[in-house]
Amino acid sequence: QVQLVESGGGLVQPGGSLRLACAASGISFSIFHMGWYRQAPGRQRELVATITRGGSTDYADSVKGRFTISRDNAKNMVYLQMTSLKPEDTAVYYCKGYNSNYHYWGQGTQVTVSS
Repeated sequence: QVQLVESGGGLVQPGGSLRLACAASGISFSIFHMGWYRQAPGRQRELVATITRGGSTDYADSVKGRFTISRDNAKNMVYLQMTSLKPEDTAVYYCKGYNSNYHYWGQGTQVTVSS
């Protein structure tokens, strides 16, 4: 059974930092590309960052320079380090694992940026 479980969300003040983690099980993690997406109330889910199985990364323009995606294939983990957080970063953040044949989603973790 494939599971992606996110953790690390919470309430943070503007300008603060959070580190999200996603634990994967039931898949051959090292051959999957991984991504972080987010969905704010009343908005569509959007891409935040991706990391390929080879370690190449890509980011939405809105988070470039502030967020960093990384992966640890030995631990089947993917991370999203978020700094200089803004109120507009408030959303449910989802982890996704995908390849040409399959894609899997986690259940999401809430990030709220507010003073």
